[in-house]
Amino acid sequence: MFKIGFDNDKYLQMQSARIRERIAEFGGKLYLEFGGKLFDDFHASRVLPGFQPDSKLQMLMQLKDEAEIVIVISAEDIEKSKLRADLGITYDFDVIRLINEFTNEGLMVGSVVLTRYTATSRVLAFEDKLHALGYNVYHHYTIDGYPSNITKIVSDEGYGKNDYIETSRELVIITAPGPGSGKMATCLSQLYHENKRGIKAGYAKFETFPIWNLPLRHPVNMAYEAATADLNDVNMIDPWHLEAYGETTVNYNRDVEIFPVLKATFDKIYGTCPYKSPTDMGVNMAGNCIVDDEAVSEASRQEIIRRYYAAAASASRGAKNSDERYKLELLMNQAGISETDRVPVSPARAKHMKTGAPAAAIELSDGKIITGKTSELLGCSSAMLLNALKYLAGISDNVLLILPGVIKPIQELKVNALGDNSHLALLHIDELLIALSISAVTDGSARAALEQLPKLRNCEMHTTVLLAQVDENVLKKLGIRLTTEKFEG
Repeated sequence: MFKIGFDNDKYLQMQSARIRERIAEFGGKLYLEFGGKLFDDFHASRVLPGFQPDSKLQMLMQLKDEAEIVIVISAEDIEKSKLRADLGITYDFDVIRLINEFTNEGLMVGSVVLTRYTATSRVLAFEDKLHALGYNVYHHYTIDGYPSNITKIVSDEGYGKNDYIETSRELVIITAPGPGSGKMATCLSQLYHENKRGIKAGYAKFETFPIWNLPLRHPVNMAYEAATADLNDVNMIDPWHLEAYGETTVNYNRDVEIFPVLKATFDKIYGTCPYKSPTDMGVNMAGNCIVDDEAVSEASRQEIIRRYYAAAASASRGAKNSDERYKLELLMNQAGISETDRVPVSPARAKHMKTGAPAAAIELSDGKIITGKTSELLGCSSAMLLNALKYLAGISDNVLLILPGVIKPIQELKVNALGDNSHLALLHIDELLIALSISAVTDGSARAALEQLPKLRNCEMHTTVLLAQVDENVLKKLGIRLTTEKFEG
């Protein structure tokens, strides 16, 4: 059951204050590499219950008069039409989306940087689109020997060949559609150019996970490893921090590996590096805002299991992800959990075994388990959803919220007019909710059931059959935390 474990208001205050402190430490100009998702950070909201999906955006809103945003995208990703898997859109399209999101919130987007720049037709077309929208576009180039050849990188033949990004605010947020876009290199290039112009500027990194002041094997940090299992990255003790301060902190392997380069770059630009470790670079305050460690630990253990089921479902659909699944199994073992340590799994499987039909189960906020099975009219998830809404509205099980005579014409329409050749043309969840909405016009019970939908947010659900993408999308919009499997009984 959902239990608050994170103080979101405290986080907003502490995080914005810490960033202001870091700006002051560098004399009034800071390039802040912003990792993770600024919008809809559902991973953070799942493992830190109480963290709002838009918390980082709200934190930035407290700094909006001091900040401008620079969006970075690799020209190679534009050329390859690289996709954001969570949104199903290309990186270049996501840049436009981010610009619109930021500006709609009143945040200043100063420019877009095209890294690893090559003037292909696709890249030039995107550049023209940005110019038409009124945004400055800058070019950064691939540097031979990056990241090891510091002498060349920090020279007029390295960072010096990149365009200097014109900025006007003391806080410059460097963000991107996804990893590998070149955010850190963009920050360091700017430090080089600012220094040549006699401007003292600093660099810091804002990344929510791993949380540096939680133990390495804390479930929150393990859940982050689960979220990045497909990248084969790991959390690790920061050896630089341990050596410098005698304190154990947690960092990401890629930040630990790149730190010698960053340190050498600072040394070459300024004569000395202000940081002794990757941990020093960060400004993340999330670990200080956990108010119930067991609540966030349990939420994180559940996230690991959800990630395991997601990888297994992808494999069932044909994905070649054995390494990812193996890592998730190891993480579950390290966390002392198994695939059945998820409340709705066993009830869903039991319903499947009893009826011989695909089944679904959901754990409601009061701990009640509601199940449903596939029938001639409804799929298991739709049946379970109706049963859950009945329970929440106090409606008897034998009350029909949608008459069979309403459902069957929809099925016939799907088969005869829309060419749906799937088994029985069962109603998808969105179609079910539309039918329920129509019934609610004249039926008080249907109307009462519809009013319960917000109560499904943060509930845990499991099905013994892989669902259609449209059903998964609707359940996600309802805030239901879903796992699926291809259960053989």
